[in-house]
Amino acid sequence: MSDNPRPPAAYDDLKAMFINCTLKKTPEPSHTDLLMDVSGAIMEKQGVAVERVRFTDHAIAPGVYPDMTEHGWERDDWPKIWEKLKSADIFVIGTPIWLGQHSSECAKLIERLYAHSGQHNDQGQYIFYGKTGGCIITGNEDGIKHVAMSVLYSMQHVGFTIPPQADAGWIGEAGPGPSYGDELENGTRAGHDNDFTQRNTTFMTWNLLHFARLLKDAGGVPAYGNQRAGWAAGCRFDHPNPEYR
Repeated sequence: MSDNPRPPAAYDDLKAMFINCTLKKTPEPSHTDLLMDVSGAIMEKQGVAVERVRFTDHAIAPGVYPDMTEHGWERDDWPKIWEKLKSADIFVIGTPIWLGQHSSECAKLIERLYAHSGQHNDQGQYIFYGKTGGCIITGNEDGIKHVAMSVLYSMQHVGFTIPPQADAGWIGEAGPGPSYGDELENGTRAGHDNDFTQRNTTFMTWNLLHFARLLKDAGGVPAYGNQRAGWAAGCRFDHPNPEYR
């Protein structure tokens, strides 16, 4: 590989959305934001249009319906966020670790994604087909892989394509201590020189870009064998069981 390899494709027609599920409201600094910005900056350098959302800055009602004002809630900002997410090619969820789990805001976000699981794209597939997904985790206790396992499973279950190595994170020493980006006594920032974190964040970002490029150029995931309407109409896609043909 040369010292200055060029990317294999252009990515400036792609859109990405990052949703940070910190428990903090703006303008309180978020460590998760800082690490998500590493990924976002790589994408922006390639011309990707990046949208950043902090979930706590919006009145998001809990629930599993697209608009919870139709189910008893006076206000729900989720439909506004959903309109932006619909056009995104790449979606990254960021969350801190609390008690070994993703945040309550992250759980709410996953539930709101699930609210659209019955909707379909122009090819009759589930609405998230053709989008790539990843996650970024921060904290000061163990649990990056555990949290990523839960978040990425949820994303692929509703239809996102999950590339290889689609998670990244940083945790300090177990127990109270500096979080990602905190200034240390020597003037450096916690995690900024952590090769494992910076490498995985970079790998995750480029894998999201590569797979988003592949999917967009291919017109999404091939629409055969995965259309709900086709199954309901009796087209069982060459199922080996005669009862399902």
